[in-house]
Amino acid sequence: MQILVTRKVDEEYLQPFYQRGWQVEMWHEADHPMPRTQLLESIRHADGLFTNLADPLDQEIIAAGKKLKVISTMAVGFDNIHIPTAIQMGIPVGYTPGVLTEATADLTFALLMATARRIVEGAEVVREKRWPGWGPFYLTGQPVYGRTIGIIGMGRIGEAVARRARGFQMPILYHNRKRRVELEHELGAMYVGLEELLSRSDYVVLLAPATKETYHLMGRDQFKLMKKSAIFINVSRGQNVDEMALYEALAQHEIWAAGLDVYQEEPLPADHPFRQLPNLLMLPHIGSAEIDTREAMVKITVENICRGLVGEPLLYTANPQVYER
Repeated sequence: MQILVTRKVDEEYLQPFYQRGWQVEMWHEADHPMPRTQLLESIRHADGLFTNLADPLDQEIIAAGKKLKVISTMAVGFDNIHIPTAIQMGIPVGYTPGVLTEATADLTFALLMATARRIVEGAEVVREKRWPGWGPFYLTGQPVYGRTIGIIGMGRIGEAVARRARGFQMPILYHNRKRRVELEHELGAMYVGLEELLSRSDYVVLLAPATKETYHLMGRDQFKLMKKSAIFINVSRGQNVDEMALYEALAQHEIWAAGLDVYQEEPLPADHPFRQLPNLLMLPHIGSAEIDTREAMVKITVENICRGLVGEPLLYTANPQVYER
């Protein structure tokens, strides 16, 4: 068996492969993707593929993997993988849900608070020796405690964010494909339509998956519904937001600020207009970037591949239809 690993990881995590006598081809960069031409060539020889959310596995690339028996991504999302082709070829696709819930919820709430209280701006002022001294309204931000949070997408991460918000005595509104009645009773959350959520919330947190239905879910009309004092947070997928609409909303002060961890194109292009906005806090897609979490994600990805190569069901399968074939 030969496994292709598209990002460099410590060899110790790959020991389950070596113990079985399997061969590993691993890209030598940890922070930069394998070039498409090399990926197309290498995948032709691979029985298993260890991938991640930054690899666009379209129809052409997956179809080139004639020997592929399993694909597993080190991510909770798999919208970068052309699932219909994998199903057609009978290739199970593994992913890593659940394990990154708390880490991503921590980052979401940290981004919310940092944006609200202008934490990064303050740190930069001190570091760059631009601190003029105390002033009555110097670097004032928005209150968090007791303010209303609106969560779009009440899945595992949305629920974890809601639990953190409850500790800050924040009224919780949510919009989801399905009502979560048990959470309404437990956390006092209120299910509302999207328009009502946007108009009533002081913090709008987007945690919806990337689907055809959620593409540009947040656009001009949606941002116009928000309060001028409101803050928008996105830790879901960049495709869920019309970025030019968000740029205009921030530039024209239709909303107070925004905090982002994800973008339509990653890494963010050098000439992207977002870089001009002083009221936008941007992070480099680090939602699950916690040591324990990333280690757990690697181990699940490896286990998924080991199971797939010996014909066993994966721990987590994005396309269970392959088992029905």
